[in-house]
Amino acid sequence: MFYTYVLKSTVSGDLYIGSCQDLKVRFDQHNLGKTRSTRAYRPWLLIYYEAYRDKRYATKREKQLKNHAAKNNLRMQLKYSLEGD
Repeated sequence: MFYTYVLKSTVSGDLYIGSCQDLKVRFDQHNLGKTRSTRAYRPWLLIYYEAYRDKRYATKREKQLKNHAAKNNLRMQLKYSLEGD
């Protein structure tokens, strides 16, 4: 399986969107500081993910979510979803 995922920084509240094949390993890499772009904003929470059978679809979805308007929309949806818990 391939995954598109969204992380939230507990330090800054920023979102990070990525895709990978092994979600657990990739999540651990982010929190262990092995990813330069996310190192300064650790720790991270995994707040959303989607699973795909094909890497092309996971990558395509990652690019869609990284679009500024889509990222803002996702931020609003997740905000309301997380407040409801």
